[in-house]
Amino acid sequence: MRATSVPIVLTVLLVGSGCTGSPGSDADARESAAVTTAEPDAGLTLVADEDPVAAAVSASRALFDGAGVVALARDGDTPGTLLAASAAAGLGVPLLLEPGGGGGAAVAEELERLGAGTVLAVGEAEGPAEDGPAVVRVPADPAAVGEVTGLDLGDPQQVADGEAAAAVAGLDPEDPVALVAGGTGEEEAAGEDPGTLPEVERGEPLADTLVLATGADDELAGLATARAAGAQVQLTDGATDPRASEDLVALMGEADPGSVVALGAGFAAEDGLDWKLQTAATGTQLPAGGQLLFPEHFFVALYGHPGTGALGVLGEQPLDAAIERAQAHAAPYEPLVQDATVVPSFEIIATVASEFAGPDGNYSTEVPAEELRPWVEAAGEAGLYIVIDLQPGRTDFVTQAELYRSLLEMPHVGLALDPEWRLGPNQVHLTQIGHVDIEEVNRVVTWLADLTRENQLPQKLLVLHQFRVDMIPDRDQLDMSRDELAVMVHADGQGGQGAKQDTWRVLHQTGPEDLYWGWKNFYDEDLPMLSPEETIAQVDPRPQLISYQ
Repeated sequence: MRATSVPIVLTVLLVGSGCTGSPGSDADARESAAVTTAEPDAGLTLVADEDPVAAAVSASRALFDGAGVVALARDGDTPGTLLAASAAAGLGVPLLLEPGGGGGAAVAEELERLGAGTVLAVGEAEGPAEDGPAVVRVPADPAAVGEVTGLDLGDPQQVADGEAAAAVAGLDPEDPVALVAGGTGEEEAAGEDPGTLPEVERGEPLADTLVLATGADDELAGLATARAAGAQVQLTDGATDPRASEDLVALMGEADPGSVVALGAGFAAEDGLDWKLQTAATGTQLPAGGQLLFPEHFFVALYGHPGTGALGVLGEQPLDAAIERAQAHAAPYEPLVQDATVVPSFEIIATVASEFAGPDGNYSTEVPAEELRPWVEAAGEAGLYIVIDLQPGRTDFVTQAELYRSLLEMPHVGLALDPEWRLGPNQVHLTQIGHVDIEEVNRVVTWLADLTRENQLPQKLLVLHQFRVDMIPDRDQLDMSRDELAVMVHADGQGGQGAKQDTWRVLHQTGPEDLYWGWKNFYDEDLPMLSPEETIAQVDPRPQLISYQ
C-alpha cells in the first residue's frame, strides 16, 4: 500500500488582517482560471491526518495538480464551511481550511503548489497574507456566495447536526445547492463590493476515483474537494473496515474504481486496509449484506448429516424440505432479534466420527466434498449460511479441512471444529472425550484465514465446539489476530437447563476476549428444550448462533 499524502504539521499562522486584493477592480480579474485534477497514482491513497486543516491540504494534494481559484473556510466555522463546500463543488476547485488564528504555513504552501491566483474566503475565513493570492471575501450567505461565484445555488438546504458529511458528500457538481447549517441565520453581507471570481475552467472529472470517508465532521473539506474533482464519494457510517458497509461493497463491485482515497484519521489504524478494500471490490455479499459476519448476522442452524436423522435434525428430510425447515426455525427469532438479520443456516457434519478405524485408520468417515456440494449450493442460493463440521478422529483438523477447500472457497461457507471427536494415537470414540491442542487450532486459524484472503472472500465463521474446558486447553492463547475470521465458541452442553447454564458460565470464564458465542438446543436430550423466546431471554450474554440437534 502506498500513501501519497502524509500528515502535515502546522507551524506558522500567516493570515493578515484585511482584504489583500479585489479582483473586481483588476482588468485581469475576468480572465479564466484553469483547474487540473489528478488521478491518484496508487491504488490506495490514505489521507489520515487528525487535524482538519492538514486533512484538507492532503485531500487537495491527492486530487488536484493545480487550481487558479481555491475556496477557503475557517476551521470550526460550520456555516462558512458548508457554503464554501457548495461553492467548491459548483466551481470544481479544492476547499482548504484556515486555522482558527488565521493563516497557516501548510495552507500557504498548498496555495503556492496549486498556483492559486484567487482565494474565495467564505464566512469567518480571512484569507492568506498580503503577499499571497488575491482574496474575494464573502459572508456565509447563500445569495452573496451565489453572486460572487456566478453559481445558481437554488433554494438553501438546511443541514441538521450530524448530517453535514452526508450533505457535502451528496453535492452534485453539475447542480450545486447552498448548504446552510441548521439553526443559523444568513449573515448580513458586507457593505463593500467583494469583487468577482475569475471564470473557472473545470478539470477533468475523476470518475474512476472513489473517496471513502467515515462521515466525521472533520472530513467536510476533503469531501467537498472530492466532489469538486468529480470523484465518487461513499460514507461508511463510522466504519473503517470497508467490508462492514453493504453499500460500499455493492458500489465497489459495480463501479470497479481505478483508485481509492481513504479520507479519515480512523483509516490509519485499520490494519490490512489494502486487502480489505480488495475484498470489498469483489462485490460479494454475505446473506445479510456486507462482508463482516457480526453484529449484522444472527444465525439459526439445523445440525446434522444429509441422509440420516441419527446425527441431527438436518438429515431427517431431503434437501428442499431441510431448507424450508431451517427457514421455519429461524422465523420465530426475527421479532426477538431487532439489531441483526436472522439468517437460517446449516451445520453439515462432513467427517463423521466412527467406531471403526476404517481403511485410513483414523476413525473418521470423510464424505466426499462433491456429495455435499448440492446441499451447499442449494442452501446458498436460498440465502442460508453453511458451516462444514469436522469430527477428525485420529487425524488433524487441517488435513481434513483441506478435503473441503473447494466448498470453503464459497463465500457463504464457514468451518467448525469438534474437539470431542479429536482422538489421540491410542484413543477410540466414546471411551474418551477428545480434545485438541491450541497449537492445532491456531494452525486452522492460519490455514482458513489465508484461504479467505487469497480468494478475497467475505469474513468466514470458525466455530469451536466445546462443552468442557479441557476440550481446548489454553484457549486463552487462541490466535485472534486474523480479521479474515470471526471465531466462535459453541457450547454443546445438553441435559437440564441448570447444568447447561453452568457450562455456559464456565466457558465464558476462559479467554480470549472478542470471541463470538453459540448455543445448542437439543430436541431429545434437553430437559426441557428452550423455546426461541426462552432462548433469547435466558441465555446471557445473547449468542450469535443458535443451533438445533
